Amino acid sequence: MKLFVTSCDGIGPEITAATMEVLKAADAAFGLGLEYHFEDTGFTSLEKFGTTLRDETIERARTFDGIVLGPQSHMDYPPRDKGGANVSAGFRVKLDLYANVRPARSRPFLNNAKTMDLVIMREATEGFYPDRNMFAGTGEFMPTPDVALSVRKITASACERIARQAFLLAMKRGRKVTAVHKANNFILTDGLFLQQVHKVAAEFPEVTLNDVIIDAMAAHLVRDPSRFDVIVATNFYSDILSDLASELSGSLGLAGSINANAETGLVCAQAQHGSAPDIQGRNIANPTSLILSAAMMLSWLGEQRDLPQFEAAGAEIERAVDEILADPGSRTRDLGGATNTDVFGSRVAGAVRNGGGERKRA
Repeated sequence: MKLFVTSCDGIGPEITAATMEVLKAADAAFGLGLEYHFEDTGFTSLEKFGTTLRDETIERARTFDGIVLGPQSHMDYPPRDKGGANVSAGFRVKLDLYANVRPARSRPFLNNAKTMDLVIMREATEGFYPDRNMFAGTGEFMPTPDVALSVRKITASACERIARQAFLLAMKRGRKVTAVHKANNFILTDGLFLQQVHKVAAEFPEVTLNDVIIDAMAAHLVRDPSRFDVIVATNFYSDILSDLASELSGSLGLAGSINANAETGLVCAQAQHGSAPDIQGRNIANPTSLILSAAMMLSWLGEQRDLPQFEAAGAEIERAVDEILADPGSRTRDLGGATNTDVFGSRVAGAVRNGGGERKRA
C-alpha cells in the first residue's frame, strides 16, 4: 500500500513526523506493508519551483492509495498568478475528493464536554469557495472598486453523491441524517441541495431524515449535540459546523478528517485545523488531529478494499490516542499538559499493539 506524504506549512512538518511514527508502529503491528513517498508543497514548493502546488505533484498523488496532507498557510501565500495556489483545494478538486468526513466525539476522561458522537459529511469541491467553483478564473470578483461579488456553485450531481455517502454512513451508525441548509433564503441553491437529499433518502427507508436551517443548527449543536448522528451539508456550512463541533468536543486539535472518493478509491488524511505559524518550530503543537486522520484513512482503505487488518490498525490507533489522552501528564499544551509534539507521537506509537483495538464507528 503506497502513501503520498506532504507536510506543507507551519506546524505541518512537526505533526506529520509524529503521525509518521504512529503509522510505522501500526504498520509493524499489523503487517500493512506501507510504502511512503515524500514531496514538497506549500512554501517549500514555492521556494523551489515557483508554485505552492505543481501539477505534477497532483498527478503523482493520483497514483497512490492514500495521501497524508499537512496544513497550509494559504492566507500568507502570494496571489495565484504569483504561484500561491490553495494546496488543500488543489488536492480536493483536482483529485475529486468530494467527501470530507469530519467526526466529532466527546471524551469524558478529557473534559466535561456535552456528550456527542457525530459525523459531518461535507461536500468539498464546490459551494461558496471562489477558488474551486469556476472552470476558469475564480468565483469572486469586483466589477467596480467599491463592489465585491461572490458566486456560489451548487450542482445536483455533487449534492446527490455527498447525500448518498451520508446515508451509507448512517446505515452503519445510528440511522439518522440531518441535512443543513438555508433554503428559506437561498431558495434555488439550497433548494437544489435539499431536493437531491430527499431523492437519495427515498433509497434508504431505514434512515430517518430531518432538515435544519443552518443558524438553528449551530444553536442545536451547542445545546444538545447528542441528538445528532450524521450531518450532511454543502461545503461552507459544513466547514463552520465541523469546527464548532470539534471545539465543543474538546479541541479543534482532536478533530480527525479525511477527504475521499469511493468511486476512484483514493483517500486523503488531513487535519481539520490550520498551520498555526505562530507556534511552528517550537515542538508544542498537538498532532492528534492528523494522527486520527491517518487512522481514518487506514480504516477507510480497509473497508473499501476488504482489508480487515487496515480497519483494525485504524481502530487501534484511535484506541492508543485515547489511552495517551487519558493520562493528564501526556497531554499537549492546548489540553492543559506540557508534552511536546514529538513525545506525544512517540507515546501514541508506543501504545499501538496488535489485537488491542475494537473497531469504532466512523
